[in-house]
Amino acid sequence: LEKVLVAAADPWPPFADENNPSDGLSLEIIRAAFQTQGYEISILYVPWARAINGVKAGVYDILPTAWKNKDRMEFLHFSAPYLQNSIKFIKRAEDDFVYNGIESLAGKTIGVIRGYAYGQEFSKATNFKKEDANDLFTNIQKLLSDRIDLTVEDEIVAFSIIKEENPDFLSEITFLSPPLTIENLYVSVGFAHPEHEEIINAFNKGLAIIKENGVYKQIIRKYGVDPVE
Repeated sequence: LEKVLVAAADPWPPFADENNPSDGLSLEIIRAAFQTQGYEISILYVPWARAINGVKAGVYDILPTAWKNKDRMEFLHFSAPYLQNSIKFIKRAEDDFVYNGIESLAGKTIGVIRGYAYGQEFSKATNFKKEDANDLFTNIQKLLSDRIDLTVEDEIVAFSIIKEENPDFLSEITFLSPPLTIENLYVSVGFAHPEHEEIINAFNKGLAIIKENGVYKQIIRKYGVDPVE
């Protein structure tokens, strides 16, 4: 008999996507990994604060899309990382700007999303202008009509949104390296959960299996992104 684990996530396409029949990239990887160990995953979409507090209290079994930080490590048991979020600047394809650190952004106007966190160094910097918008696609339109110099977003998220809204734009933009920040993505279970150790071990084992047998690569390619080795 398969054991069912309840995952709680806030909608975050393409990682956790309630409009996708397979629930998005993160959930496909997590389901495939857990399946090798005899677990089924059922998902509830709830606001982020409710998801993390519910997992902390052991109300939900797993938080499928979590970044690790000191505070969370006190109450969450983290898996091995299964994906990376690469937060990158985006420029117009014909722009010859080269990004090498916050200093190189001097004098630029950068489109950001209201309420998003982009890391302390970026938030504190004063050598460029930040211009708010409600969503990434607005920033891409502003970028392509020369109203801002750059915008910034997780590469996988940006790719997914642009592909959905207007795939032609993908040839008109370039993602800049190095990334502004890189965050690993983990599955986590609250220490309050009596089986936290068992669940995380099962995921880690399963992840190794699907990386070995090619399933992991298949899932990732489906979303048009490169595998994290």
